[in-house]
Amino acid sequence: MFKKIITKQEQEALTPAEVLKGLIEGNKRFTSDDFHSRDYNAMKVSATGGQYPKAIVLSCVDSRVPVETVLDQGIGDIFVARVAGNFENTDILGSMEYACKVAGSKLVFVLGHESCGAVSAACDGVELGNITHLLGNIKPAVQAVQTPGKRDSSNKDFVHKVVEKNVELTMDRIREKSPILRRMEEYGEIKIVGGVYSLHTGEVVLLT
Repeated sequence: MFKKIITKQEQEALTPAEVLKGLIEGNKRFTSDDFHSRDYNAMKVSATGGQYPKAIVLSCVDSRVPVETVLDQGIGDIFVARVAGNFENTDILGSMEYACKVAGSKLVFVLGHESCGAVSAACDGVELGNITHLLGNIKPAVQAVQTPGKRDSSNKDFVHKVVEKNVELTMDRIREKSPILRRMEEYGEIKIVGGVYSLHTGEVVLLT
C-alpha cells in the first residue's frame, strides 16, 4: 500500500513525541533497506492543495546525507533547512518559526553528521572567503570541547565530539534566540531535539 501525503487533520493529531518516533522508525527502515512504498506522482499532485509537514530538520549541506532519504520521508512530510555545519542563523530561525508556528510542524530536529567537513575546517581554523564567516558559527563548539590529543581534524575523536557539541549548542541557541519556539516547546506544542548521522552505518543517534 502506497504512503499518501500527510493531511492537516493527521498533522494536528500528532504529538511531538510521535513525530520523533516516526522519524527514527523511518531511519531504521533506511538502514534495513525497507522503505515505504510511495506513489510520488500522486503525492506531487496532492501536495498542490497545501502542505502540512510534521517536522523541520536543520541539516548540513553534505551530499552524503540526503535527509528525506535517510529518514524515509516523502513529499510533504518534512521541511528541510540546510547549511554547511547545520547551525542556526536569523533566516533559518525564521524558517523554523514559520514551519512550527504557521505551518503546524511539531518538531525541530538539528541533524549533524559524522566526519563533517565544515566542522573539520573549523577545527583547523581554515580561512577562505565567505567560508571564514561561516566557520565562525561553529567555533564555539570547537572551543567548548576539551579532549586529549591534537585539537585539529587529525584527531577524529575531537572532531566527533565537536560535531555533537555543535548540535547541542545549536539547539541551545534556537531556544535562546527564538522566544516563539522556546514558548512552543515549554507549552508542549513542539520538541527541539538533536542527533548525529553515521556515514558508516546510516543510523541517526539521538543526543540526550
